[in-house]
Amino acid sequence: MIMKILINTTRFIVGILFIFSGLVKADDPLGLSYKMQEFFEVWKFHWLDNYTLAFSLIMIVFEIVAGVAILLGWRMKLFSWLLLLLIVFFTFLTGYAYLSGKVRECGCFGDCIPLTAGQSFAKDLVLLVLILFIFAYTDRIRPALSNSSSVALLMLATLFSFSFQWYVLKHLPVVDCLPYRIGSNISEKMKAPPGSIPDSIVINFVYEKNGKKIEITADKFPSDFDDSYKLVNRYDKLIRKGNDTPPIKDFVLITGGGSDTTQDLLQARGYKLFLFVKTLEEVHRDWNKDFSLVFATAKSKRLPVFFITADYDNLLAWVAQSGISNEVIVLKCDATAIKTAARANPTLYLMKKATILNKWSWADFKKSLPEMNALPEQ
Repeated sequence: MIMKILINTTRFIVGILFIFSGLVKADDPLGLSYKMQEFFEVWKFHWLDNYTLAFSLIMIVFEIVAGVAILLGWRMKLFSWLLLLLIVFFTFLTGYAYLSGKVRECGCFGDCIPLTAGQSFAKDLVLLVLILFIFAYTDRIRPALSNSSSVALLMLATLFSFSFQWYVLKHLPVVDCLPYRIGSNISEKMKAPPGSIPDSIVINFVYEKNGKKIEITADKFPSDFDDSYKLVNRYDKLIRKGNDTPPIKDFVLITGGGSDTTQDLLQARGYKLFLFVKTLEEVHRDWNKDFSLVFATAKSKRLPVFFITADYDNLLAWVAQSGISNEVIVLKCDATAIKTAARANPTLYLMKKATILNKWSWADFKKSLPEMNALPEQ
């Protein structure tokens, strides 16, 4: 009886955790895709970059479906093996991130529940133990429902998982946990958190004397230090990791002439529109039709429109071809910052000074019109 309770409790915990983890990541599959690219960059697997979104979609669906299967007790031999292989893979990733220090966060619960590499590794070790326990007692687990009912629920879970991800890729995340969420003040988010502590670093020097290398810290030079010590190397050693990293970093808006206009633009009075375009090549083919309506409304309200892009030359040429060069300003921005600010390509922001009042993906540009029409003319 006790063993049965332990098995069912473990199964419930593992199933719920996998479903929860999958649902959190399903709200922002691009976030997991970018995290995969980060790992691939470290490992020099650049040829896989074009497939990360497909990997992300499939992995998220599998997490949710596997969690449902575990709760239902359906085909436990198959799913216990699959879960074991998956958790071994996850544990390797989080262990690598934690031990190497090359990846700070693993994206296990997306941006809504950010975990450090150490916390993710510890979580996966606990899950590995729980899944090994389930694996050892697979034969004692009986299906909760009939085979046809279980298959129907798993098909619904699969359909829901793919449909939900399709929706957020088209319309932006339902729950926005990124620092560019509606209501955020970009200027404030670019500052270190109040009371935060910077990294504690010690400067180390490597000198050579009489054929021997000697390490000396900046505050403890030897009493006999003279010209006989030859400098070989200098490096900074991290003593204690700080927490002064601002939520928004690398958000820099550069004019065509190379000037940084970030704070001048963010602090300018009144309302304005930001249109984030990561690359012109990847934009959805239908975006321009609805943007023409947005642009016409912006002109009637005298709202300045700024195009923010990592594809400056191509977008500048498109603006000239469209005959609106004198009516919009095109600014350069780092592609990584744009990927965080705009999960859809393109994405429209309505700003008041540095505050994000609202934002819409290309599929929802028309939804911005009532809000823009309600604004006072500037």
